Order: sequence, then structure tokens, then C-alpha cells
Amino acid sequence: MSVSTPVRPDPRPPSHTRGLRALLTAPAGRRSKVVVLLGLIGVLLLAGPLGGKVGEVEDNGPTSALPRGAESTFVEEQLPEFARDGVVPMVAVYARDGGLTGEDRDAVADDREILREYAHDGAVAPVEYSQDGGAAVLALGLDLQDESAFDSVPGIRSAVAADVPDGLDTAVSGPGATFYDEVSVFAGLDGRILAASAAVVTLLLLLTYRSPVLWMVPLASVAVAMVLSQALIYLLAEHAGLPVDGQSGGILPILVFGVGTDYALLLIARYREELRRYDDRHVAMAAAVRRAGPAILASAATVVLGLSCLLLADLNSTRSLGAVSAIGVACAAASMLVVLPMLLVLTGRWVLWPFAPRPDAGTGVDAVDGSRHDRAGRQWHRVAGLVARAPRRIWIGTSVALAVVALGGFATTVGTTDEQQFRDVPDSVRGQSLLEESFPAGRSAPVDVVADAAAVDEVRVIAAEVGGVSSVAEPVTSVDGSRVLVPVTLDAAPDSDRAEDTVSALRQQLEPVGASVGGATAEAMDVADSSARDAAVVIPAVLVVVLLVLVLLLRAVVGPLVLLATVLLSYAAAFGAGALAMRAMGFKAVDVSLPLLAFVFLVALGVDYTIFLMSRVREEVLLHGPQEGVLRGLVATGGVITSAGLVLAATFAVLTVMPITFMVGLGVVVALGVLIDTFVVRTLVVPTLALDLSRRFWAPSRLGNPDDDRR
Repeated sequence: MSVSTPVRPDPRPPSHTRGLRALLTAPAGRRSKVVVLLGLIGVLLLAGPLGGKVGEVEDNGPTSALPRGAESTFVEEQLPEFARDGVVPMVAVYARDGGLTGEDRDAVADDREILREYAHDGAVAPVEYSQDGGAAVLALGLDLQDESAFDSVPGIRSAVAADVPDGLDTAVSGPGATFYDEVSVFAGLDGRILAASAAVVTLLLLLTYRSPVLWMVPLASVAVAMVLSQALIYLLAEHAGLPVDGQSGGILPILVFGVGTDYALLLIARYREELRRYDDRHVAMAAAVRRAGPAILASAATVVLGLSCLLLADLNSTRSLGAVSAIGVACAAASMLVVLPMLLVLTGRWVLWPFAPRPDAGTGVDAVDGSRHDRAGRQWHRVAGLVARAPRRIWIGTSVALAVVALGGFATTVGTTDEQQFRDVPDSVRGQSLLEESFPAGRSAPVDVVADAAAVDEVRVIAAEVGGVSSVAEPVTSVDGSRVLVPVTLDAAPDSDRAEDTVSALRQQLEPVGASVGGATAEAMDVADSSARDAAVVIPAVLVVVLLVLVLLLRAVVGPLVLLATVLLSYAAAFGAGALAMRAMGFKAVDVSLPLLAFVFLVALGVDYTIFLMSRVREEVLLHGPQEGVLRGLVATGGVITSAGLVLAATFAVLTVMPITFMVGLGVVVALGVLIDTFVVRTLVVPTLALDLSRRFWAPSRLGNPDDDRR
């Protein structure tokens, strides 16, 4: 490729874009930067205290992870009628090989009195002994709406485990204990993830810039974005009903740090280019924002709109993650376009030491030639040369290899048992195993059947005749006497296929009498069904959003369709590689929500790099034609996009040390997907496709006109 490069003209922008450009460049102005700084100080003084209150609006209650409109959600919402709003069952399990001794039975009786202190309304059911005499259970209800009751689970476990005779095995299980184990892992998780993300980003920025000072500027801008996003989330949750839970709160720092740093790398790279053209840093920054700003805005808009598509989901936790993540990305983009330019022009060129660019008088060095002054630039020239030699063979061969990797997705099971939800086996899972040895496996989590009081006898008869039902308990009447709650115990474990088959049969048999079936097993079934429905709705919506953004950005149709195909291929390969990696790490299954959420994150975030690359490619094609323009765009953006991909992958990799299978899976798949997109799809597949299609890639725009007289 040719390397002679004229100085790129900086024409006066069209009148319809001057207002936007003036707004974007305000933080780089000589006087306006001070106004922006004072405004930022005022905003932080207001937002800081609000951001610290996000934990107060998190909803981790029983319906926070259930689908809206589902039958099990309806049952959960009916429980207040039975004075059981938020009350979930728990069981203390006692077992001894060879049978319980008299001392064991005395210990169980003593515990029954102690557990009254923790039980809802002080009610603990009489001791129930197994037929073989080797085990006993104490059943009680726990009011999860009462924060003090929720926090009492460790006390219950300590009471059950204290002063037990030698050889007596104890555990606390049931939906209440399982729910506590699921939620308690998020305690302090936001802070740990925030600290880990900050440490990872700091290290990578130090390695990227090799500057003792520069890394602080983007990190400070990301910190501002984090405060703003938390404050906005708190306000919307408090006053507009925004759904927030521990899961979305834990992923927020990952997104803000990862995406924010990506945008910072892009802007700083462009700023360094412009500093080679201009002596005045204010002029250089204004030019950098004018040229990089539209790509950042397009990228942020794509990610925000893509994540907002999750609001179409029925699953409450999915909707929460979409809303919270979209706010975080929007705040990250705003901070990188306002705070970062302002801080860079305030600090001056010295902040880039020891590699502060200076104008090369008389040579008109631009991005491509300037990049050749360093080793990374020479490497990307070699990559461009490789891409130019055999584009068709490269994109076909690479695509086939990615398709083979995608086959790994068939090597994993989608849907986890209670035990598989955790990295380490919690006490609730161990208790369920003890229970199953001597009692009906469903004893720890009875199915809840809600019906009209007039149909109670019919409900009990029908339920008792369904295969897989162990027993039907006495009904509980609602406060107004119009409804009944009938607990039904199953033979099978709550998270087993047999239990799901029994619940399906119960629903089918009880539908004619207007009864609704809920409980732990029914909730798991509804979550799985809802996840499938959400995927069928959200995935097409995300693809449409991405396609529209690419069409608007590139002013073409063929290219965006080709790029969308590469995004799908990248996701398929990422999920396949992630599934194989999860199995190698010892995880036998992945959460039912992982395929959808990984798709949305990878498509929305992965298209970032395509936007960064192709916006620059289009700029170069306008000057140099469809062949050389693609190569110049690849060289100009290669280093910064690679650095951005490494940062984003590393921040998501933080999730791989979390104790929840879902978060581990999301971290593995997204981190691998970002790396595949950065080093394979964006580096090899996209440029070679653009080269192979040549002007057809840009059809039907004027760049796709073969009679265009541009070079």
C-alpha cells in the first residue's frame, strides 16, 4: 500500500451539524473548559451522596428473579392473602447412620424451642421423623420481607449446628435457605468487583501508555461515570420504579469500567494523532472530538439501545440488567466526551510524558504515517499487507474455523440444578441431599397451590391422584376466607426433571378448577420458559437496532448486512468456546439466561469495534478509495482497538472468580467473545470482506458507484 500521505483537510462542517460539533468540542475550549469543570464539581457534589444509596433500592425479594405474568409469580403475589407475604419454608435436617439416638432426639426437641425465635409468627412444626428412624426435620417459615429475618439465617444455622451429639449430621435447607445462599453471595460484591475492575484497568492503562501519569486521567473519568450512573440509577429506582437487583448492581462496574476505558482509548489515540498536526492542544482536542466523537456516540447509542431491548423481556432480573447496564454505558460515554477532554486540555501535553506527540513541521504526518514511528504501527502495516494479499481465502478460511469453534456450544447443558448454581456446594444443597436419603425429596420445598375456597376439596382430591405427589397437607385459608393455599409435597427433588413433570401434570389437572400452581419447582420452570420467550423477542430486536445504526453510520446497506453476519458468527464462536471453557473449569451446565444475555452483551459491545473500525475506514475510503482506504483504516485503528478489546475482556474476566455460575459463565463467554471479535473478526474477517466486495460493500451509497472517480 502507498504511504505518501497528504495533510487531511479540516473543512468547515455542514450547518446542520455545527450545533452538535460545538457542543461536543465545548470541553476542549480555552474558556469553556473552566465552565465544564465548575459544572462537573457541582454535579458531583449532588450525585456523590445519591450514588452511595444504590444498595437501598435493590430488590432481591422472591419475585425479583421471576417472570412477570407467570403462574408462579401470580402465586407468590397471592401469598399476602394468607399472611405469608414473603414467607418461604425452611427445614432443619438431622441425620445419623444407624438411626437417631435418644440424645439426638432431645437435641432436636431443644432446637425446636430455640428456632421459634427465628420463625415467622414463632411457629415451628412438630418434629417429623423418617420411617427408618435415621433422620428428623423441623419445618419453619422465614419472612424474607423482614430484613432482620433474612439476616437471621446464619443464626439459624449456628443454632442447629451447636451442641449436637457426636456423629449427628445437621444442615438447613429449603427455599428460604437456598434463596439466602443465592443472595448473600452478592453482599459486598459491588465493592469487590469495583476494586477488581479498577485494578485491572489501571494495570492495562499503565501497560498501554507506559506513562506514570496519563493512566490517571481516563481512570478519573471512569470514576466520574460510575458516580453519575449510580446516582441516576438510585433516582430512577426511587422515583420511577426502575428495577434494580444484586445481579445488575454487580455487573454495572464491569460495564462502566470496560466500556468507559474503551471510549477513552479511542479518544486519546485520536488526540495524539491531532497533536502531531497542531501546536495548540485545544485545537488538537477539538479536532479529535470532532472526528472520534461521532464514532463514540454511534457506539454508545448502539450499546444503549441494544441493552434497552432487554426491557422487552418478561424475566424481571433480565429487565433490571438491561436498564441498569444501559444507564451505565450512557454515563460512561458522556463522561468520556465531556470529562476526559476537559481533563486532558487542563493538564496539557505533559500528561502524555514520556511519549508526548509534537507536530512534525513540514511533513504533514497523519495517523497512518505517524503510526509507523513505533513498533506497533509497523506490526499493523504487516497485518494490512497480509490482509491485502488474499482477502477471499482469509475470510472464508477464518469463517470456517469460527464455525467449527461454534460447535462447542452443543457440548454444554443449558439450565442448572440448585447445586450447579454455585461454585462451592452451600449448606442448603447439602441439606437437600441429607433430606432425600430418608424423606420424600420434595419435603423441603412443597408446591403451593392457590384456589378458590369453594374448590378446596376438589383441589385436594385431584392433587392427591397426580403421579409423583407424596402427600397433600391441610389447606391454609386466606384472611378474607375466599381463597385457600394447599401445600403439596412431591416425591422428587425440587430441581429434578421428575418434579417438573409432576408440576406440569398438576397444572394440567387443576386448570379446570381455576387453581394456580407455584413454588420453587414451578418458578424454575417458568423462568426457563420465559428465558426462551425472551430470546425469541429480544434477539431480533437487538439485530434490528444494530443494523439500523450501521446503516446510518455507513450510509450503505450491503456493508451493514455483511457486518451483522460477522457479529452473529462472532457470537456463535464465543458461545462455543465459552461452553468448552466452562466444561474444562468443571461446570457441567450454564444458567438458562446466559445465551440471551451473552448475546446481547457481545452483539452490543462487539459491534463497538466494528463501528470504530468502519467509521475510520469510511473516512479513509472517501480520500483514498475502497481498497487503500480499508487498509489505512485498519492500520490507523489497529492498536487502539486491540488495546480496547484487551481492557474490556480483562474487566469481564473479573467475573470468572465469582461464586455464582451465571456470573462465571457471563464473564467467560463475553471475555472470549471480545477477544475473538478483536483479534479475529475485526482484524481479519471484516477487512477482507470489505476488500473482496470492494465498492459493492458500500452500495447503494455513492461510495459503491463503480464510476466514482475517486482514487
